[in-house]
Amino acid sequence: MASETPDRILDEALRSFGTRGYDATSLDALAAALDIRKQTILYWFPSKEAVLEAVIERSARELSEALQLALDGAGPSWQRVEAVVRSVFRLAARRPELLNLLREVARLGPPAATQMLAALDPLVQRASDFLQAEMDAGTMRRHEPRLLLLAIYSTVIGMVTEVAVLQGFGEEPTARSLVRRRTDVLNLLRSALMMPPSAEVPAGLAARPTTE
Repeated sequence: MASETPDRILDEALRSFGTRGYDATSLDALAAALDIRKQTILYWFPSKEAVLEAVIERSARELSEALQLALDGAGPSWQRVEAVVRSVFRLAARRPELLNLLREVARLGPPAATQMLAALDPLVQRASDFLQAEMDAGTMRRHEPRLLLLAIYSTVIGMVTEVAVLQGFGEEPTARSLVRRRTDVLNLLRSALMMPPSAEVPAGLAARPTTE
């Protein structure tokens, strides 16, 4: 059906951008993979850049919805961090092209990276507010929230997309290794983020300014 054509184009573009890279993907190659004419792609999207913009918009929405769904069923504090990490690893197993696109867009830089950042900014702001609240409550170690999010993002995305790097460390990309990497990431983040129970400061005291 004609109404399905744009989605088919974006599905194939996402797969190709995420695996071969944006620069190595041509409209001719997309058309051949879909068994349609190049002019059909141009009917729906006036340029390759327009295809990328549409792929970014749809992918950012899918990623945000997946993470929000994970958070909706999560408990407080560390459970929310764990829910997000588990959700990302599930996407790595089910939709690897989606996370590969994030890496490719970061490599491309503006305007693609700017578009992706703008689309994900509401999610990032909520995550930053959450981390700040946890730090103020004394349950998490003090860090600059946005820098902390960048570090978490780099760690998690790197662990699920940098196959060549992982292979260099003797790690093959299998389902079992993905579970092991998820466990390692969760242990690392818990150690880096969470205050020991004995060191937690009661809420209300943590946010008080010092008099020194």
